[in-house]
Amino acid sequence: MDDTIRDYAAKQSDLCRDHDTISDELFSKYGVNRGLRDVNGKGVLTGLTTISEIISFKEIDGKHTPVDGELWYRGYQVKSLVEELEPHEFGFEKTAYLLLFGDKPTGEQLSEFCSVLGSCRTLPTNFTRDVIMKAPSHDIMNSMTRSILTLASYDEDVSGLSIENCLRQCIQLIAEFPMLACYGYHAYNHYENDESMYIHRPDTSLSTAENFLRMIRPDNSYSELEARVLDIALMLHMEHGGGNNSTFTTRVVTSAGTDTYSAIAAAMSSLKGAKHGGANIKVMQMMDDIRAHVKDTTDRDEIRDYVSKILNGDAFDHQGLIYGLGHAIYSLSDPRERIFHGFVDKLAVAKGRHADMEFYEMVSDEAIKLICEKRRIFKGVCPNVDFYSGFVYEMLGIPMELYTPIFAIARIVGWSAHRIEELIGMNKIIRPAYMSVMQEKE
Repeated sequence: MDDTIRDYAAKQSDLCRDHDTISDELFSKYGVNRGLRDVNGKGVLTGLTTISEIISFKEIDGKHTPVDGELWYRGYQVKSLVEELEPHEFGFEKTAYLLLFGDKPTGEQLSEFCSVLGSCRTLPTNFTRDVIMKAPSHDIMNSMTRSILTLASYDEDVSGLSIENCLRQCIQLIAEFPMLACYGYHAYNHYENDESMYIHRPDTSLSTAENFLRMIRPDNSYSELEARVLDIALMLHMEHGGGNNSTFTTRVVTSAGTDTYSAIAAAMSSLKGAKHGGANIKVMQMMDDIRAHVKDTTDRDEIRDYVSKILNGDAFDHQGLIYGLGHAIYSLSDPRERIFHGFVDKLAVAKGRHADMEFYEMVSDEAIKLICEKRRIFKGVCPNVDFYSGFVYEMLGIPMELYTPIFAIARIVGWSAHRIEELIGMNKIIRPAYMSVMQEKE
């Protein structure tokens, strides 16, 4: 049966290509933008939000001018949110409160919020055994999505759309996501890789970053610097302007009146796509490929020559892309990368990996020069946050299978904020229009 359906699909797939290909000329003729973005990368407006904003251009002297990127959460620059943290303070929980409720928490509000999150860091009885371990998968995003939908079965008010109920569900999922990710990986690593199994319970008094490292490591240990760098990574990935694919998915599905679990599962399915949440994995694979083909990783000319081959489509995956460089929105700089870079450097020094950090910087410098020389890019090219995030996770000893799940652990906060805003502020199903270019047949 399996071979039969495979053979049939292979035979019929050419018919799909013949009938489903739509030329660029038709998009241009009817003024329709592919991917809801115009030729300059500007998104088509599909809604309003008070949650976040991205700035990459400003009107200066009447001209649309590229500027250093800015990322704002609820009226505050993310840069300032990071800079305001005390030396031993973690920011994920403070920032989550800000995104969910609209303003910074007082000390008392933050303490209460952290206490609630801590109390939610638990799963139903035998859930880890009966759900997560029952069908382990190397694709932890799929494992998590299955777990999210199964958690709905344990909710007595699964479909209730009151703001109180949806907020409860969102907060519970924010607290549970690190457990779903870590336990999903441990199940896969044990059953598929034949490695030792260990399931550590979260400590309700610790931050999200600390608990993640505590649960993923056999000995529960981590340094303050390690937890701090992961915490910053979570802050920077938490929300991104509302116009990204997975957040839009959250709002589209929410607008249909579905439950929280289904909306978040849909967002997970969007985020796991290689064009969205898997970019840092491609960066890591690309950097490994460069190391394998360059004799001296300190030789700038040799690196430039090989990066040029990648850009020409003659090396690595032959796609002609330098992963981790450039962004659909940012022009001169990605503010997340600017913030993250200093923390990455500190961790690299602490781990004895500063030579690798210099290698990353050299690849970035040479690739940007080559892209500007070879491609007609007018808005500028910059490294984005994905260029370094995989390197950080590797230094933290986090398996590659968990790179995208870490993104989800952060981004569920943004998804939750947008779900609540969609329920309160919009209350109308999102129903886009498609122009038919179908040809009538006799």
